[in-house]
Amino acid sequence: MNSPLMDALAKFEAAEANLVKLERLWDELQKLFPPGNVLDSDPEYEDRCRLFATVLKELPKIDGWKPDVTPPDPADVTQTRLDFMELGDPFAEAQFESGLWADGRQIREYRFRLNQKRRALIRDALISLIDAIDAELYAIRQEVGDAEPSTDVKSPRWQDLRSRVNQIEVLLGSSMGKPQRWSDLLRHLHFGYVGDLRDIEVNDWPVVKEALRTGLYGLNEPLPVGVDDLSELVASKPNGTVTTELAWRNIDDEGFERLLFALIADEPGYENPEWLMQTRAPDKGRDLSVTRIRADRLSGTFRERVVIQCKHWLGKSVALPDVAGTKDQMSLWADPRVDILIVATSGRFTADAVQWVERHNGAGISPRIEMWPESHLERLLAARPHLIAEFGLR
Repeated sequence: MNSPLMDALAKFEAAEANLVKLERLWDELQKLFPPGNVLDSDPEYEDRCRLFATVLKELPKIDGWKPDVTPPDPADVTQTRLDFMELGDPFAEAQFESGLWADGRQIREYRFRLNQKRRALIRDALISLIDAIDAELYAIRQEVGDAEPSTDVKSPRWQDLRSRVNQIEVLLGSSMGKPQRWSDLLRHLHFGYVGDLRDIEVNDWPVVKEALRTGLYGLNEPLPVGVDDLSELVASKPNGTVTTELAWRNIDDEGFERLLFALIADEPGYENPEWLMQTRAPDKGRDLSVTRIRADRLSGTFRERVVIQCKHWLGKSVALPDVAGTKDQMSLWADPRVDILIVATSGRFTADAVQWVERHNGAGISPRIEMWPESHLERLLAARPHLIAEFGLR
């Protein structure tokens, strides 16, 4: 029995199958259209027109819209051309000829909308699969340890890893192109040696994962502005108090992580951002990881591994046990070591937590801990208003 998601995907696949037929018929009609002026009908062209209308009828609407396209009738086109010859208006005739097949833009528009809707449909499932693959890779690495590269990966999780990658391929369909290194990922999964695991961890999966996440979140999709002309706002001379607080309730836990990921992903001095475990993972930590770059003209460039734990807490403050417990968990994490732990929250820290962190850092104990409360995040985001708008925080 199919899941609701697979049933929905089946309908999208049927719609795309019809769209492919429609695109092919449109191309065939253009090739079959007589090059000169004709008054007699072409049975083959007429049959293609009938097929085109039948397929178009079965195309479902998207947001209440679908193409309204009719292939040109050769006899009507011939009559119009003769009329233009009689009128002697070459400019109008040229406009008519250039627009003869312009309705094909509606078919391309439909494909664009279909791809957008499919990405929205698969988003949650794809996020879950990405998180699961991160967890599988981490668990497999713990099992195989430092085995020789030529050794087979005997973990039963390897088959689960293959299955999840195959599921991603089903979800993507044609709405999102296959990321770079996708074929390399499949090849290494097929061979299944410890050396292949290393290639997947270091080379394949980071590139694939970044491409998948970038494609999912519609970075180039517009946001509604609500005004036609910004000068009208300026001319109205609006006044009032300036609010620094952000509407943190507008996002959930996963949205809070995405916000922080977007914050570090485009920031100079940071590289290789990644999610480490899925939201609300059992170990309650390791949400985001990034490399912080410090450049010193005398000593050179230093790279520090930073782990960011995200706490989207609106009803309570981050207390001392929360911070200390996260710090203690780090001794269980695999290499590379963590140099800096950032605890980021949409709330605040208790006084005890602040004092403990200050003593910890003052003693020079690794890792150094940074606290990013809501006030700090609000200052960071004030300089990045595009993120405030993107995540609907105002």
